[in-house]
Amino acid sequence: MITELLARHSAAAITFLVVAAFIAALARGFSGFGGALIFVPLASAAVGPQTAAPILLVIDGAAQLALLKSAWRTADRREVAIMAAGALIGIPLGAAILAYLDATLLRWAIAALIVAMLALLISGWRYHGRPEAATTVGVGFAAGILSGAVQAAGPPVVAYWLGGSASAAIVRANIILFFFCTSVVAAISYLAAGLLGLDVLILSALTAPAYALGMYVGTRMFGLASERLFRRICLALIAAAALVSLPALDPILR
Repeated sequence: MITELLARHSAAAITFLVVAAFIAALARGFSGFGGALIFVPLASAAVGPQTAAPILLVIDGAAQLALLKSAWRTADRREVAIMAAGALIGIPLGAAILAYLDATLLRWAIAALIVAMLALLISGWRYHGRPEAATTVGVGFAAGILSGAVQAAGPPVVAYWLGGSASAAIVRANIILFFFCTSVVAAISYLAAGLLGLDVLILSALTAPAYALGMYVGTRMFGLASERLFRRICLALIAAAALVSLPALDPILR
């Protein structure tokens, strides 16, 4: 099976995938965000978007499990449940986009989406309105589509919850618990769409050590420089990932 996998994906592509996982995890480890925005476009260039997003779902799952117990105790579970209700509708739609959209067209769409998410992060915009149920469901729906399509639910959720009156600890716990909910629904949706097969599991096993190492190193690096510097580095990595992943550069870079 591994021999057949290597026949479909060159050694260079798998190496590129592993390096992308390390860089993405490094960014997430020291900044707390940006992992999906880096990994998915780069991995899509190596193995295709229909494989890249499920790989991230698998390798990021263990990290979420480690944080789940604490998040469950601290989170505003009612608020998370309302947002998860919207995501429950959005994730299968996102998974359908991932499964059935042409791979090259999807790569262009991912690059455009990453640029839009990058602009949102750079702007520092936060939602400061009253968090009513309808708005929360709407944000969850949008995040669900992004989660199902490219595993990048973070930016709209972070922008929405950080603008509220809840403490930082509750917001962090809400985000962790919500991401766990979206991961469970995404896994079911990917299985139903045939996106979570043996190939993905094998590539995930090859990629997971680099991802774990990147998370460890990134976490250790946190505090060695200012938060502003690390944020700028992470944003620069996201921008570079979007650029390098462009299909138009395939003849040059791959």
